Order: sequence, then C-alpha cells, then structure tokens
Amino acid sequence: MRRPLPTLVAALVCAACAARGPGAGGAGRSPAPAVAPPADTTARAGAGAAAERTTFIRVNQVGYVPDGPKVAVACALPGAPALDRFTVVDGAGRRVLGPAAAEPGGSFGPCAATYRLDFSAVRTPGTYRIVAGDVASPTVRIGADVYAGAADTLLAYMREQRAGFNPLFRDSVHNRTDAILVDHPDSGTFIPVAGGWADAADYLQYATTSANATLVMLMAYRDHPSAFADAYDHDGLPGANGVPDVLDEARHGLEWLVKMYPRDDLLLNQIADDRDHAFPDLPTTDSSDYGWGKGGYRPVYPCTGRPQGLFAGKSRSNGYASTAGKFASAMALGARLLRERDPAFADTLRRKAIAAYELGRQHPGVCQTAPGRSPYFYEEDNWVDDMELAAAELYALTREPRYRTEAMEYAGQEPVTPWMGQDTANHYQWYPWHNNGHYEAWRLEDEAGKKILATYYREGLERVVARAKNGFRVGIPFIWCSNNLMASFATQAYLYRTMTGDTRFREYEAAALDWLFGTNPWGVSMIVGYPAGARTPTDPHSIVSLRLGWRTLTGGMVDGPVYRSIFQNLKGVALNEPDEYAPFNTGFIVYHDDMGDYSTNEPIMDGTANLTYLLAAMAAAPEGAAPAR
Repeated sequence: MRRPLPTLVAALVCAACAARGPGAGGAGRSPAPAVAPPADTTARAGAGAAAERTTFIRVNQVGYVPDGPKVAVACALPGAPALDRFTVVDGAGRRVLGPAAAEPGGSFGPCAATYRLDFSAVRTPGTYRIVAGDVASPTVRIGADVYAGAADTLLAYMREQRAGFNPLFRDSVHNRTDAILVDHPDSGTFIPVAGGWADAADYLQYATTSANATLVMLMAYRDHPSAFADAYDHDGLPGANGVPDVLDEARHGLEWLVKMYPRDDLLLNQIADDRDHAFPDLPTTDSSDYGWGKGGYRPVYPCTGRPQGLFAGKSRSNGYASTAGKFASAMALGARLLRERDPAFADTLRRKAIAAYELGRQHPGVCQTAPGRSPYFYEEDNWVDDMELAAAELYALTREPRYRTEAMEYAGQEPVTPWMGQDTANHYQWYPWHNNGHYEAWRLEDEAGKKILATYYREGLERVVARAKNGFRVGIPFIWCSNNLMASFATQAYLYRTMTGDTRFREYEAAALDWLFGTNPWGVSMIVGYPAGARTPTDPHSIVSLRLGWRTLTGGMVDGPVYRSIFQNLKGVALNEPDEYAPFNTGFIVYHDDMGDYSTNEPIMDGTANLTYLLAAMAAAPEGAAPAR
C-alpha cells in the first residue's frame, strides 16, 4: 500500500541523501551547413536554471522509432517569449529540418504556454537536437532499437522486490514469518506463503496487484518473446538458465499465487497491513510487530466476501470475484505457456484456475485490501473485468464453449473501464487500469465479436482523448499512481491499433509513452535509472534506496504526478529537501523527486510490471505490428 515511511526517516535522509543523477537522419532534404546550437539548457531543471531560462524543451529521453510520431514539447514559464519556429540539427550541428512551425498548445500546469515541435519527418537513425530560439533540447536518439532492453530493465526492479529468496540481498525475505491466518474461523493457523513481491517501498503483499503483474508479464512473453534476454536464473541471480528472464519472473509470481490458494475454498488476498510502516527497515531485517513480537509472524488475510479491517478502518469488500478472477486468469495463461516446460506445474495451475473462476462465479463482487490503522487501502469497485479476463483465458486453455460465452457476457457489463473520461477516482478504484480481458477475448472471437470488443476499447480511448486537448496531449486524471493510468492508456491504444489497424489514437498513444520518459513539465523519466544517463528519480521513497543507493531500484516506475489537492491532503507527506523542481510545481499537478513524497515518488511493483508489455511491444515490433495470435 502506498504510504509514508516512518518520520524518523527524515533524520536518516540528512545523513544519507542519495546522489543526484546528471541532467540528463534526414527529412528528405540535404543538410544545411553546420551551425552551433545553443547549450542544452533544458537538462538543468532546478531553480537556478529557471532564473536563467524560462523555456524548456521536453523530449522522450529513450528516443524515437524512425517511422513513429516524434513530438517534443516546449514548456514556457510565465514571462517567456513566444515561439513560432524550430529547427532540428544533427550531431554535427547541420540543420536537417526546418525552420518548421511550432504549434501552440495552450497552457498546462506550470507552463504558461506550450508548443508542440513535430519532427516526425526526421527518420534517419542518429542523434539530434531540437532548437527553438536560443533554447535547445537534450540530445535525442532516433533508431529502430531505441527500446531494446527496456522491458528487461523493468525486470531488474521486479527481482529487487522479491520475497522468499531475494537476489539483491542474496538472502531470504519473510520466509520464517509468512504467515498467520487472520479474520477466519481458522485464525491463528500458520500457512506457508513466503514468496511473491513487495508491493512498493513497504513490504505488504497483495494478490490483487501481484496476480495482475504475473498476467501481464506472461502476456509480454507470449506476444513479444524476442524482447527479452536470458541473463538470470530462476532465483534472479546472474547466469542464463535457458528460460527468458520474464518467464522466470512470471513463474515466481505463479508459485506464490499457488501458495496463496491452498485449497479450493480458501483464497488468500493479502500479507501484512500498514503496521508494517512502524520501523524503517530493510526487507531482510523487517522488525514490524503484528502482535507476535518485533520481527515476528505477519498476518495473511483471506477473501471473506465482507468488509475487512482488524482495527477501526474497514474495507467495503462484498465478494471474491475481483481477486478470484485475477488468480484464474494468471494461472490459466501460465498453464498454457508452461505445459511443455513443466507439465506437472501446468496441471496444478489448470486445476486451480478453474476452481478460482468458479469461486468468483459463486461470490460475485469485490475483495478490496484490508486497512490496518491507516485510512488507506485499495478501493477496487469493479470485478466483471477480472471475470471476463479469466473466462477468456480459460476458454483459450480448455476450449470449453461456456467460457467464451461468459467472457462476452462479462465484457458487455463493463465495456469501458470507468476511470476513462473521469476527473478523479478513489485509490485503485477501477483496477486494473486497462481491461486486458477485451483483448484476450478478441483473440478468440469471430469477426462480429472482434468488432464489438474493439469498439469497447475505442470508446474508452475517445473519452480520454476528449480531455487531452493540451500541449502534452494527455487526458488522464492525475490521481495517486497516475503513471499507472498513463501506461495503461498507451497500452490500450497500442492494443486497439494492433486489433484494428486504426491509427486515429497514434498521436495520443505516443504522447503517453513520451510523458513517462521525459516529455512532461519536469523533464523527468518516471523510471528509476532508465534510460541510463538521463534525468530520472534519484531520491525515491524507499529505505532500500536510502540505505543502499537509488541504483538498486533501477527499472522501478514511480507513482507519478498528482493533483496539488491530493498532495496537500495526504497524511505524512513532507519534503525532506528543497524542491529542485519548484519552478515546475506551480500548477494544478506536482511531482517531487524527494524521499518524503510517497504520493509521487514511490516505486510501484504493479505499475512496473504493467509497463513490461508495452515496452516489449516497442522493442519487438517498434512500428506497431500486430502480435502473434
């Protein structure tokens, strides 16, 4: 659960601040003579830079594929002169595009004016700079391979988050303590459930997010296997084992899900609660006290079909289906992909997937996470998307017609994921952020069914695009964990494009991906340490980062900017250092690269895993070719 680390961390930060990272061919015409572009002033985003420069050109720091959209955005702070033209120069300073018109995009956040600098006509691989007036962008790269290795980088963070054996520490995490059953007639029973991933900077573990993480990594492997290397073994240690690393990581998740579903009538939903937050420990020395002594056993919560919470706060749970559907879909896809590598394990997954789906049919409704003493929990309100996805995966696995029928019935109950087009939402209210069920059912449907499911995706995308009439072309609500929504919008747009060939949302798909890698008011890639040498978070909300250095979290996607009102009203948020992005935190949304801001700068496991699919697609088929079916 996203939450503040203990207040005594402020003292630790003063003594151990993480080091700040560095700032981060032709268009069918002959190059102009070499010119000397202005210095790269956009690479310095702090208050000092704002004092000497009021316009900043923001770019995707990973780069751009040759045949894809390429748009930089100039953010002009109040008082900056207007822009009307820009040029593109190559690495030798030769002009290869322009002067071209800078398209006004209106104001956005701290930007009194924005300008879209479209250089899509530049397609020759190489390195370039965008120049507007006396302002130049950071170096940008164009190449078919710009996303090579990107998805594997995300897996580095997933390995760091492992419970059970953790390869970063080369030690066990919570093996002895996980877990004692609570809120159940058999409360007090020890059930061995060590494994899985820590959800974020805390050490809570949720089946909700972990099952979805497992599912999307399996999808990424199935559709884009060439995007992944084999450089680590099953335990996450360096060394090839003949298995793509993404499949090793997904199997780590599947093995934990099996433990969390020990019998057909007992589906476990959560390990630990926010009592975790009392002590700022590394995972290997976690000294939280859940009533069994410091560093003792942790609780495991089952799905019960009713509100949960051992203290004053209660969830609004009213069923099993949201969790059961996620278990069933991940297990069913895992059974398909592993049946030749490990038939016995695949058979276990198959049986449990069928049982979990039936449990969801018997107990429709949501199984939210359980709060402890904090008011925050995952407030998931939808569940038919999870059951649609499960039914589609079970039809693919078994070919039993009832599953195909039920998948389409569930799809019709929630055609559009409800956050799309909204101004706001509760915390994880409509999760997952895009409905993979529509795509998985589409893969198996006839032409009439395919058309219906593609229409559902299109309607959701249209609602977001209607809100995206700004210079950055973004239309999501900036709720807590907004980067999740940005990644899911881009993924849904990509899936829609591969399903239909319709490119009407291509500009917005690219804009969402570009936002995550630096085309945002702060000029920050939202992935810790990626791309290398770029401006990325260097002070994430994490004890592991604080104690061992921020590079230990390389590949982790942080929460992302939030509405100012959210930042100001969350409990326990306080900046520990002067805000180096203060000039860009004057609008309706804020982002802080600060240990003290868990609302915008905490790495998140589920969001990181969610992004693996899209980055694998960009690496394996950068021009958007449809994945294998």
